[in-house]
Amino acid sequence: MKDVLTITFPFFALVLCGYLATRRGMLALQAIAGLNGFVLFFALPCMLFRFGASTPIAELLDASVVLVYLLCASIMVALVVVLTRRGRIGWNDAAFGALVGAFPNTGFMGVPLLVALLGAKAAGPAILAVLLDMVFTSSLCIGLSRLEASVSTGVSPGRAVQNALKGVAANPLPWSILLGAAFSALQLALPRPLAQTVGLLADAASPVALFTIGAVLARSQMLTDAGHAHHVPWQEYVPVAAIKLFVHPLLVLLVGTLAIHLGLPLQRFSLTALVLLAALPSASNVSLLAERYGADNGRIARIILVSTAAAFVTFSGVVLLMV
Repeated sequence: MKDVLTITFPFFALVLCGYLATRRGMLALQAIAGLNGFVLFFALPCMLFRFGASTPIAELLDASVVLVYLLCASIMVALVVVLTRRGRIGWNDAAFGALVGAFPNTGFMGVPLLVALLGAKAAGPAILAVLLDMVFTSSLCIGLSRLEASVSTGVSPGRAVQNALKGVAANPLPWSILLGAAFSALQLALPRPLAQTVGLLADAASPVALFTIGAVLARSQMLTDAGHAHHVPWQEYVPVAAIKLFVHPLLVLLVGTLAIHLGLPLQRFSLTALVLLAALPSASNVSLLAERYGADNGRIARIILVSTAAAFVTFSGVVLLMV
């Protein structure tokens, strides 16, 4: 346990640092957007590019990982929608609740954490998961969120998915992954000065991203305390956080184990990486998507907050069981 905490504690401690810095006024709320911009457009793309370029192309094109991960993501989305769509929670809120329940914080937290735990080989499944969640899971949930709006506004779910894919195309993260994969496949290397620049930005990605997660969580709670967000009953967010932390990794483990027994060439190492990814807390960027599409962002922010706080214990427990 001590060895596991030695690796996991610093990651969650940085989240706590960002949370406390914001709550105590050491970080202005207006500065959080700048931190997000630095991570999203500079540091994280460089980190994903570096991992992609240094990972064998076969590991980035593992069809078994893609199949198992997409199947589990689809089941998770369906499960959360079925369990939560009732009362005042319509299709829009249920769909984004499903997204936050099925989309782990792989980019900001998972890639560096899994590499620290399992070694550089874990970057392949983690990078694939980032790409699949951004393209498939996000588009699926955005399409579901438009089922009610399509009646009143005429915007069909299919058009919503098209718009979501346009948003993916404007996101630098998928392109950095694909560019890194191209460098890996062609065995290319950046000129040394440029490689060192990319390396400096990549090294900054993990600490700044984790600190920013804490700041974003604190900001959402502060806005609620100030009366800028409505009260959300715990029954509307705690169960989804529990599903994310407990059901998601168990589902991936069961589906992956069944796939191996059925003859799918899924490596045990890849399955371990996928289970750990599923055990991560909810992705913090879902809050931005929920706000953009008019969902209950207060509920989504609470799911992210609860899952992140609880994951320090639950994720460490999954690591002890799997590694």
